Amino acid sequence: MTSPIVLAVDGGNSKTDLALVGVDGHVLAVVRGPLSSPHHLGLAGCVDVLQRLFDEAVERAGLERANAPVAEVGVLRMAGVDFPAEEDALHATVSERGWASRVSVGNDTFAVLRAGTERGWGVAVVCGAGINCVGVAPDGRQVRFPALGEITGDWGGGYDVGMAAVSAAARSEDGRGPRTSLEHSVPAHFGLSSPLELAEAIHNQKITRRRVIELPRLVFAEAADDAVAAEIVTRLAGEVVALARAALTRLELTQESVEVVLGGGLLQAADGPLSGKIAADLAEVGPHITVRPAAFAPVVGAALLGLDELAATPEAQERVRRELAGTDDTPTVRTAADG
Repeated sequence: MTSPIVLAVDGGNSKTDLALVGVDGHVLAVVRGPLSSPHHLGLAGCVDVLQRLFDEAVERAGLERANAPVAEVGVLRMAGVDFPAEEDALHATVSERGWASRVSVGNDTFAVLRAGTERGWGVAVVCGAGINCVGVAPDGRQVRFPALGEITGDWGGGYDVGMAAVSAAARSEDGRGPRTSLEHSVPAHFGLSSPLELAEAIHNQKITRRRVIELPRLVFAEAADDAVAAEIVTRLAGEVVALARAALTRLELTQESVEVVLGGGLLQAADGPLSGKIAADLAEVGPHITVRPAAFAPVVGAALLGLDELAATPEAQERVRRELAGTDDTPTVRTAADG
């Protein structure tokens, strides 16, 4: 009789990680693919991406499909799954594919929370291509945010920060705004000489708008010496704090000893001043709030949630953390043969 397997998925707005993990925590295979968010691809496009990655992982792990599900538990934590109806639709479609005997679907913020704390509750703020937050109280109550962009009041993902940099560069060039080093560094990132050239290239679709998500690291680097870049970073910190504050207040946790976990590529790429600003501002929200970056990638959180369902040992949990370490940074493929 084969040991149970967990199918763990972190489906994001810029990439997707899918892992097959044994109940002992050994990673049988992990593969990376493109974005799979239903907001961008629709339900059918999302599942097509997941199917390709699942088939690749099964092949690389050397597993037999036969007529039975490969995994005992499938844990999908996805960006772009924000409403119960979206969860239900994805759950139904994935269940029909027969990848796992039991399927659990939820937002990717829950994977970040599980990857960042052992308590089972707390607050997680995810800032990658977009921004989102979840809060879970000790009694299981939850606070969630739709995260649909401007129509739900959101600002602060990589796209927003990048577009703010593009806008600031343009306004610096034509005199509508203050002078900023972004006027030169932003177009230079794309091999261009001026913000006007960049605007024309984006307008004519020679450079896609989505590529502005490449710019936050540049903004963070410029912020040390440039007031305009620093203002963008300060705004980002304020948005992270606003989400966490709202979740903590609504769950009545401001006076509790609670952990706020920061996840997503944007916050992971940020330097000390940004995380320090977030921690300092949240200290004013409550005296016992601890702010820390997620130590592991969201796919680790998804795998841990699956191992929780299988009542796996602490040793198994430590093993999956160890074997999936670096997943956020290195788009490698590990297989069972790697040991």
